[in-house]
Amino acid sequence: MLSSFAKVSVIGLGYIGLPTAAVIASRGVEVVGVDVSEHAVNTINQGKIHIVEPDLDMLVQAAVTTGKLRASLTPEPAQAFMIAVPTPFKDDKAPDLSYIRAALENIAPVIEKGNLIILESTSPVGTTEQIAQWLSELRPDLKVPLDPSDNADIFIAHCPERVLPGRVLQELVSNDRIIGGITDRCAEKAMGLYQLFVRGECLRTMPAPPRWQS
Repeated sequence: MLSSFAKVSVIGLGYIGLPTAAVIASRGVEVVGVDVSEHAVNTINQGKIHIVEPDLDMLVQAAVTTGKLRASLTPEPAQAFMIAVPTPFKDDKAPDLSYIRAALENIAPVIEKGNLIILESTSPVGTTEQIAQWLSELRPDLKVPLDPSDNADIFIAHCPERVLPGRVLQELVSNDRIIGGITDRCAEKAMGLYQLFVRGECLRTMPAPPRWQS
């Protein structure tokens, strides 16, 4: 399985992204964390942390010291991209997906055929499909999983985070994970990544009927 994901990129190095990046790096996978904050990037590259979470400082220091984890302001090619950015509410209580859109625009130039894109941010139903639509506009040269033939170049899935502050490192590993892909092949690809570091059960959900079938 390691050969399928020799390098993983985590987009957003906050309370979910940084612990996730550190845990994956601790499994021997090269991880590049990407964030818009120069302070966060510089802090992490010094083996330190810019957030408060028990034991995270030791895990990050070890991962940086071994060369398995580093942070960057600029995305670079990887086999998998995990999007862990904020999804706040707008004034009208509608979900704000602009951070997800910005993250996708940021990584779109370096995405290659066979890559996996996973949304970890808490988001409304249909967001993974929206990501596929956005990517089809940003990278018309790639086939995204938006048609029933399922011969896409890219895999897109969603694995919502469900962890408690103060127990993030433990729960990232021990909690069961619900993994849903736009297609069965997308979900299976995502399962392979999470099974690298999750000891809990990885539950693959059936994809909802695509809009073209409704």
